[in-house]
Amino acid sequence: MGICGGGFRAPQQPDERETKLGGTRAVLFVYGMEGLEIMAYSSIVNSLVIYFSTYMNFSITRSATTLTNFMGTTLMLALFAGFVTDTYLSRFNTCVLFGCIELLGYTLLTIQAHFDQLRPIPCKDAAPSKMNECHSADGGQAAFLFIGLYLISLGSSGVKAALPPLGAGQFNENDPKEKALLSSYFNWFWFSLIVGSFIGVTLIVWISSNKGWDWAFAACAIAVLFGIIFLCIGKSVYRHDIPNGNSILRILQVFVAAIRNRNLPMPENAHEFYEIHDNEARMETEILQKTDQFRFLDRAAIVRINTQSASTAVALGPWHLCTVTQIEETKILIRMLPIILSTIFMNTCVAQAQTFFIQQSSTMDTRIMGFRVPSPSLPAISLLFMLILIPVYDRIFIPLIRKFTGIPTGIQPLQRVGVGLLLSTISMAIAGVVETRRKSVAVQHNMVDSKDPLPMSMFWLGFQYVFLGATDVFTLVGILEFFYAESSPAMKSLSTAISSCSVAFGYFTNTVMVEVVNKTSGGWLASNNLNRDKLNYYYWLLAGLSALNFGFYLVCASWYRYKKVKMWMEVKS
Repeated sequence: MGICGGGFRAPQQPDERETKLGGTRAVLFVYGMEGLEIMAYSSIVNSLVIYFSTYMNFSITRSATTLTNFMGTTLMLALFAGFVTDTYLSRFNTCVLFGCIELLGYTLLTIQAHFDQLRPIPCKDAAPSKMNECHSADGGQAAFLFIGLYLISLGSSGVKAALPPLGAGQFNENDPKEKALLSSYFNWFWFSLIVGSFIGVTLIVWISSNKGWDWAFAACAIAVLFGIIFLCIGKSVYRHDIPNGNSILRILQVFVAAIRNRNLPMPENAHEFYEIHDNEARMETEILQKTDQFRFLDRAAIVRINTQSASTAVALGPWHLCTVTQIEETKILIRMLPIILSTIFMNTCVAQAQTFFIQQSSTMDTRIMGFRVPSPSLPAISLLFMLILIPVYDRIFIPLIRKFTGIPTGIQPLQRVGVGLLLSTISMAIAGVVETRRKSVAVQHNMVDSKDPLPMSMFWLGFQYVFLGATDVFTLVGILEFFYAESSPAMKSLSTAISSCSVAFGYFTNTVMVEVVNKTSGGWLASNNLNRDKLNYYYWLLAGLSALNFGFYLVCASWYRYKKVKMWMEVKS
C-alpha cells in the first residue's frame, strides 16, 4: 500500500469536516506559541553573555564561546527532534513535549539565579581583601548551570523543528489559493518571531538589569508556559499530521538497493523504472519526476521482472527495489547539502550580534534621551528594522516583483538566500569600520584601560545591526521556505530541522574561528580588553571570508535543480 519501505502514508482525501480545519485561523495559535517561546529564548541569548561574565565570572572569550556552543547545540538538536517528529510523534505532540522540557530548564536557571550559594561570588562584589575568592563557577555550580541551559537547548530544539511545519501543514499545497497563503505564512511566522524577540530583548532584558536575573528567568518560564497553553487551545482546529515512519531508513534503502542492483542493465525509458500507483483507495500523493543527477541511485528502481505491480515490491522488499519518488527524495536531500554548507559562514557573521556586538556596546555610552539602555537590548534596533521590512517585503515587494517574474513568491527561495549572503558580507565590513572608530575614541580620550563608558554612543553599532536584520529576513526565512517546499511530505519536519543545522554550524564555526584566530594572530581577541584587542581585524577577516563564501554559494545555487512534481489521483473502481 505504501511507497517502498512502508514509511510514507499518503494523506486521505479530506472529508467535509477536514476542509474546515487548518487555514489562517489555525496558524494564529502557531504564531502565538512562536512569539512567546522566542520571547524567552531570545532574551537569554542576547543577555547570557553578560550573565556568564558578571555572575559566573567567565572571561570574555569563554562567555562568547559558551553562548555560541549553547546556541549551536540547540539548533543541532533540532535535527534529532525533526527525525523524532517525522518517525514517532506528530508535530503538535513534539511542540508540547519539548516545550515542557524547555520550561523545566528555565525553572532551574530561576532557582540558581535566586539562591546565592548556587553561584560564585561576583568579582564586582568581592571585597579587595577577598579577591582571591573571585573565581569562576565551580563543579557543582557549573553543573547546575549547564543542566538548566541544555534542558532549554533540548526543549527549544523540538519547538524549532516541529512548529514551523505544524503551521505550514495547515495549508494545502495543491490548492492554488492556499499555496499563495503558504508563501506568506513563512514571512508572518518570522514576523511573530521578531515581535517575540523584540519584547524579549527589551522587556525581559530590562527585568534582568533592574529586577534581577531570577525575575528574568521566571518571566521566561511563564512565557513558555503560556505558549504551550496557547498552542493547546487551538488543537481542535489543526490539521494533524501522521508520523510517516523512519525517513533515515528510507534514504538508506535507496543506497542499499542501488548497490545491490549495480550490475543490472539501465532501462532506456524513464517509465520502465519502478513507481507505485495505488488504485485500491482514493488518495492523493506526491509523485516526483525522475532527474538525471546522481544517476547511480536510479538503479534502486530497476525492476528485475517485466512488471511494475505492487506485488513486485512486496516480493523483492524495500532493500531491493524502491520507487522513483523515494529515490528523488534522497536526491533532493543530497542536493540540499551544498546549499547548507554555503550558508554556514553567514550564520558565523550573525553570531556576532549575540556575542562581540553586545560586549562592544557595554564599553560605550548607552544613554538615549536620558534613559540608559541595557546593552543586551541593542539587538532591538535590528528587530525594529525587520518589523518594518517583513510587511513591506510581503505586501509590496512580492506583488510588485511577481508581475515581472510570474513566480508566486516574487523571487525563487535560493535567490532570496543569495541576497541575504551578500548583505551579511556588507554588515561585517561595516562592523570593522565602526570598531576601528570605537578603538580610536578610546585612544584619543586615554581610556584604553578604563572601565568607564567611552564618549561614543552605542547606537553607532545600529548600522551593522540593520544589515544583519536584513540578512535574517532574506536568508533565514528564505532557507526555511526552501527546505519546506523542496522536501517530500514524508520528510517535512526533518528537512525543516536540517535548515537549522546551517545556523548551528555557524555558531560552532564562530567558536572555532575565535580559537584559531587567537592562536595564529598572536592574540587578536585574547587580552580580555576590547580596547586592546583587534576585534576590527576579526570583522574584516569575516567580511573577506563571507565574500568568498558568496561566490561558492552562487555555484551551488546554479547547480541545484528544483523538484518536479506530478500529482496522481487514483480512485477505487
